Amino acid sequence: MTTTTTPSASPAPAGADSEATKAIEATGMRKAYGDKTVLDGIDLSVPTATVFALLGPNGAGKTTAVKILSTLITADGGQAQVGGHDLTTHPQAVRAAIGVTGQFSAVDGLITGEENMLLMADLHHLPKHEGRRVTADLLARFDLTEAAKKPASTYSGGMKRRLDIAMTLVGGPRVLFLDEPTTGLDPRSRHHMWAVIRELVSGGVTVFLTTQYLEEADELADRIAVLSDGTVAAEGSPEELKRLVPGGHVRLRFTDPAAYRCAALALREASRDDQALSLHLPSDGSQRELRSILDRLDTAGIEADELTVHTPDLDDVFFALTGGGTRVTDQPVESAR
Repeated sequence: MTTTTTPSASPAPAGADSEATKAIEATGMRKAYGDKTVLDGIDLSVPTATVFALLGPNGAGKTTAVKILSTLITADGGQAQVGGHDLTTHPQAVRAAIGVTGQFSAVDGLITGEENMLLMADLHHLPKHEGRRVTADLLARFDLTEAAKKPASTYSGGMKRRLDIAMTLVGGPRVLFLDEPTTGLDPRSRHHMWAVIRELVSGGVTVFLTTQYLEEADELADRIAVLSDGTVAAEGSPEELKRLVPGGHVRLRFTDPAAYRCAALALREASRDDQALSLHLPSDGSQRELRSILDRLDTAGIEADELTVHTPDLDDVFFALTGGGTRVTDQPVESAR
């Protein structure tokens, strides 16, 4: 496995109590099943009102971490606080502060969406009038009012997932655990769910997300931790993680052999592919570097037929950190003409 230095966390806002701004704080969290170690002393720190994504291959321990932090199972070692409450000494206080949406829907398809919501309100011991008010507000917030009187079995996958999260929010949790919330959803439903998550965070909710979709983590997460072999292989913002993986480059392709040869002379540091008439230059993909390359071509009176840029993405990070190598693809960004 690639050994990686973890980027340092962003500093807390000036004057802020760093402990008070943490929704989740875990140190040395361990869990094993028999001789199989699932979590081997991981540390997690999640600021309030942010999205924290936990990534890793199947079996890496993502769901186990969620189960421990949501008090569904106990850790074998380490310490953790969620919502300011210790998992071991005050589990009830933790449960009162959190909501959990697992991989599989908790929606009862035999009753209506509204009845599912009211059932959750009863479980939270809300007064009848308060339960109805909260139910109506959440159904409207999740665009489910029109379907509220219909059996949940008639809902689409995206509607069921929205209802599932709405049910989780009945108790007003400050920390929300979403374990692969968009698995099986079509792209439109997935984007709708992303909008819901962003809205929750803007309202002060902290979201702890596990996902198999790296694009999802890139879109939503303020910070990401990558699990591999029971440990945190790297942690940082999406941009920090992408900078850990080398391989950014610009590719220039030509159809005119004479133009290709002139460009190779103007850009002597480029690696050549004489058969494909293309040049590759190391680059971080920044606007400054792209402009510099194009200015040098303009000065030499050369026009490339195609310019593509590759900068490492979270797929590259994931493969590099979890032992899969680096995936390299070129993505066209603009014509150089």
